[in-house]
Amino acid sequence: MKPLSDQKDEIPSRAVENCGVSDQACHAKCQSYDSDLKPFCAEVNGISSLIGSHTDGKVSKENCGACSFTCDHADASVEDIKGSVARSDHVENADPDGCLTAKNGSCMAADDLPQEFEREQAGGTLEELFFSNDEEEDDSDWDPASSLVVNRWFCLNCTMPNVDEITNCLNCHELKGSGISGYDAFKSQIAQAALVSPDTELPPVSTAIGFDERMLLHSELEVKPNPHPERPDRLRAIAASLAAAVHSLLYTSGIFPSKCSLVPPREITKEELLLVHTPDHIESVEQTKNMLYSYFTSDTYANGHSACAAKLAAGLCADLASLIVSERVQNGFAMVRPPGHHAGVKQAMGFCLHNNAAVAALAAKRAGAKKVLIVDWDVHHGNGTQEIFEGDSSVLYISLHRHEYGNFYPGTGAADEVGILGGQGFSVNIPWSRGGVGDNDYIFAFQNVVLPIASEFAPDITIISAGFDAARGDPLGCCDVTPMGYSIMTSLLSAYSKGRLLVILEGGYNLRSISSSATEVVKVLVGEGSGFRFESSPSKEGLKTVLQVMKIQQQFWPVLGPTYALLQEQQGSVFPKSTNKANGLKKRKHSGGPWPFWWKFGSKRFLYKALYEGRNLRKIKGSGEGKSFDSAEP
Repeated sequence: MKPLSDQKDEIPSRAVENCGVSDQACHAKCQSYDSDLKPFCAEVNGISSLIGSHTDGKVSKENCGACSFTCDHADASVEDIKGSVARSDHVENADPDGCLTAKNGSCMAADDLPQEFEREQAGGTLEELFFSNDEEEDDSDWDPASSLVVNRWFCLNCTMPNVDEITNCLNCHELKGSGISGYDAFKSQIAQAALVSPDTELPPVSTAIGFDERMLLHSELEVKPNPHPERPDRLRAIAASLAAAVHSLLYTSGIFPSKCSLVPPREITKEELLLVHTPDHIESVEQTKNMLYSYFTSDTYANGHSACAAKLAAGLCADLASLIVSERVQNGFAMVRPPGHHAGVKQAMGFCLHNNAAVAALAAKRAGAKKVLIVDWDVHHGNGTQEIFEGDSSVLYISLHRHEYGNFYPGTGAADEVGILGGQGFSVNIPWSRGGVGDNDYIFAFQNVVLPIASEFAPDITIISAGFDAARGDPLGCCDVTPMGYSIMTSLLSAYSKGRLLVILEGGYNLRSISSSATEVVKVLVGEGSGFRFESSPSKEGLKTVLQVMKIQQQFWPVLGPTYALLQEQQGSVFPKSTNKANGLKKRKHSGGPWPFWWKFGSKRFLYKALYEGRNLRKIKGSGEGKSFDSAEP
């Protein structure tokens, strides 16, 4: 058993631009589920026990090795395979953002399926073929697709399938049979951590962590063709990375107990949930504890432990928010699941059961906060959080997400969604028009939209819906934010609300990406983050999106006006070759100017004018009509 991160020479490099996942996977939370959206429940006597778990993601140079992985195979070399490698689906096309479009929504970068299928014939002639007296084989149990079945294994890091003969994942190069090491060390550390709560008399601490092992029991029990990306190993990977960061990054005796305290877990009460969700929604989640497994939507599962896990997650977030507002702790990190920002007033969806950020915001207000800022950098729009607060001017919701004009899940979060009634202007959406968005565009949006509005709003506490599925290598997000990018965004937000900051885990499905990114965020919370200043240079599409948002939001936030005017003036100089030159060509084509007169003609039309129409004009001049025309001239 040796760490995968040590095998650098055995893992080939991989292009960043190609995330290697299907376009369907990028445009939906999960594509390997049934199309029926009605809840399906399998009732049994008692509560089922937890069965296996899965993982996902893609490794990159920036985040490789943040989480300790072990493997059962010391030799990572790939054996020679005769013929083409068999894969489960055919890749149809690839989009410019690096996502491969594949049938059935699964992503397997592979050649065509094996086509060899030979059968011995009874005779060589047509008569012998149809009237052979030889005893035929019994084919009653023959399966037409049996020749296409291949043994597959699913990558621990990214959940992508690979054929058995391959020892390294074709998508992220994770070694077959790898596992997570370091979680036990994390458990031993939190066992020594001091507990902080409103009832304890400990002096104020810097950072509090919310975690409970029972949230690992929330998992998908029904066997599906592909593993579910929202799985317990997400928390194990982050925990292992934090345990490793104790010695390699922070150079202290440990995050626990020297750097952080632990919040005692509790289940959120029904009365607290009723401030966010309807009674029917709360009851529907509660009923899942009597079922082996159930589904709220085709991708949102539950089992007998899910109701407890969801209440623990919401309870930890509520208590952390209260502790921060009451200044018992400076900031906090809620390492919780299931996620919550898609859960609306009356529905569970997008892997989310209860809205943890909304519960935390209302708990902060009960503890004395007048104004709450929620910044959601998950790659998917937090439609549930926006729905809950879209008419509330005391809660400012800002979301940066992949939108693609409504074609990316969940389809909400356009720039013109600004809130309703008295909450107009308190929903700010920054919708990216494509995948592959990275640090430059995110930080540019922070500097020109998020931070000016946050400064004007002056919140008493800032809550981050910290989904790490916009991270480089994530199989669903297909974007390019690095751990350093998340660290910078956290540092920028910590300057507001007097440093009162609560980070709540949302999405993120690449184990290496989510663990390294979360570790960088926690480093900022405990005061170990670097004071790196970042000068962003946005992409053309990123600048266009930011200008669109500023144009809409400046009517609600006049502080954006001067910057918007300045960026508009500079837009031409930022992209001179891609914009001004193209516009100049169009103008020269459709208007007069000091260029040759044949500019407005294509080459064929000009030749036709010169050779044929010119000759016809000369003939007309030689006729009587031409003479009378000439005589009229002075």
